Amino acid sequence: MNTALAKKLGLEVPLFAFTRSKEVVVEVTRAGGMGVLGAIAHSPEKLDEDLAWIDARVDGKPYGVDTVMPQSYLGRGETVTKEMLDAMIPQPQKDFIAKMLAEHGVEALPDDYERHEDLLGWSVEKGLAHIEIALKYPIKLIANALGTPPAEAIERAHEHGVLMAALCGKTKQALAHKAAGIDVIVAQGTEAGGHTGEIAGMVLCPEIVEAVGDTAVLMAGGIGTGRQMAAALALGAQGAWTGSIWLTVAENDGYQHAHVLEKLLAAGSGDTVRSRCISGKPARQLVTEYTKLWDGETSPGTLPIPLQWMVQAEAVERIFHHDCTALMGSPVGQIVGSMNEVRTTASVMADFKADYAAAVARLGALS
Repeated sequence: MNTALAKKLGLEVPLFAFTRSKEVVVEVTRAGGMGVLGAIAHSPEKLDEDLAWIDARVDGKPYGVDTVMPQSYLGRGETVTKEMLDAMIPQPQKDFIAKMLAEHGVEALPDDYERHEDLLGWSVEKGLAHIEIALKYPIKLIANALGTPPAEAIERAHEHGVLMAALCGKTKQALAHKAAGIDVIVAQGTEAGGHTGEIAGMVLCPEIVEAVGDTAVLMAGGIGTGRQMAAALALGAQGAWTGSIWLTVAENDGYQHAHVLEKLLAAGSGDTVRSRCISGKPARQLVTEYTKLWDGETSPGTLPIPLQWMVQAEAVERIFHHDCTALMGSPVGQIVGSMNEVRTTASVMADFKADYAAAVARLGALS
């Protein structure tokens, strides 16, 4: 039932779970998969704290870290400040945000509100800082969510015996990953939540497997059951990279607003859209009034990384702080149509294993 990559990493099942929740990381890892902590919203200090918490609870089982080091963004390779980037944001986008919030009655943040960092992890420098913290711990995998990571990141991972993974939505990108020395290529179909391309996983995964030869490939996008994981292996992947399915598990409640959870549980597989409104790059997310406005006729258009995040970062905090349900959303893939109830991570993992075994048995019976 297992694959060469999963065995190499010490996994009982070839399932990789991207999540912002340290609790979900622990539960997936303890159940035999690999929990991968999404670090983009973490400061180095917070990442250190969370990894220490995880490491103390996984009994030596394997886990990983995901960061974001875009290949291209304004200011890459230059010495730029937040003030310099702020000055690059056009007034029409600022006015558009202000009008949207006013029309929905979203007030300013209170004076004592603790604001988050506008840039989050949208830079090579911050990604490298995440990696330095991560390598203090016995992690087994580092993943980069946007583009081929810099050579320095790959070298640092390999110095510590850690595999480097990178996501992609095109064969051309996969070949660039391989040429750079990436160990694991995540072929992410358009069904996936967050940043994703236009090609469906059923087409993309075998195309990339064929192109990259002996480099390990994981399939991502729309995977929320064991039978889908079995399908990934049938297409040549060595495992499944999952994300959206963990947004509605019980252990994720501390990372999920109650109104967003309600939206996720009620949504169908057709209730998502690829929009640039989060970061400036296409990212699949729930359809909301927010996405409709950014993609509508009155929109001034979105901006490149990192300006799009910066122009709307405080607006999003205001939306959530003041419970403006109409504008609230979340990155999520098309598997959201199957996410209809809150379940424990352990129960989802158990179903993954049972469904996977049943699917493999069905295929075996056909021979």
